[in-house]
Amino acid sequence: MPLDTPQADAAPHIWARGVSVDFAHAGQTTRVLHNIDLSIPRGGFVSLIGPSGCGKSTLLKVLAGLLQPAAGQVQVAGVSPGEAARQRRIGLVFQEATLMPWKNALDNVKVLMEVAYKDRSKDEITQRATDMLRLVGLEKAALKRPSQLSGGMRQRVSVARALAMDPEVLMMDEPFGALDAITREEMSEFLLEIWQRTGKTIVFVTHSIDEAVFLSKQVHVMGTGPARIIESIPIDLPYPRVEETYSLPAFATASGRLRRLLKEGHGLKAAS
Repeated sequence: MPLDTPQADAAPHIWARGVSVDFAHAGQTTRVLHNIDLSIPRGGFVSLIGPSGCGKSTLLKVLAGLLQPAAGQVQVAGVSPGEAARQRRIGLVFQEATLMPWKNALDNVKVLMEVAYKDRSKDEITQRATDMLRLVGLEKAALKRPSQLSGGMRQRVSVARALAMDPEVLMMDEPFGALDAITREEMSEFLLEIWQRTGKTIVFVTHSIDEAVFLSKQVHVMGTGPARIIESIPIDLPYPRVEETYSLPAFATASGRLRRLLKEGHGLKAAS
């Protein structure tokens, strides 16, 4: 039986108000993000999309507590992003899986828990890591090293490692960007299955219009000059989303709207 989409609470799980980020270089200050307002519900799946250099990854770092804004306020689960990170409420997945090549898949999933959970036994940590590999469909690859895994499988290990800490929020910075088109689509379907099973709040950075539409309940479109959110649009497509979703008229409508907004973000006139 298909799984239902997670239910979102009325109160935002993540919010930002008036967030700006400045970078200083060679005595000059450049505004990277300008007056960002954002609201993400608990259990939501949102994507950040925009032209290269528009600040998508910078905004994700602010939300994850990795970067302090020059102005504005951010909260994640009712606390500052830095505090949420310290409380292990935030999990991060990057474009590169960053696995330790000398460790097998199981040990790569265990590595963060071994540092964070000094009060847990080795057996408890191993069981948790095994459960996470099973969740991402890699229990049979537990003893394989990264060099023996495909790119998609390595990213699944990376997702399992993040989920092993049981975060409330999963923040993903172009995690499928280095994969081929077919593997990328397979990973998108896999990620939605994980989201539906766990109910995590997911913030996903991508350059791909199709990927943003396929995955998201809402897409925040970013533009430059200054870097900002141009528009936030809901994606009115039913879950679960499968290969046939790409051919739905509503998919084409949402993709076309995103494309026009991205052209505006580039400062180009949308085609009529």
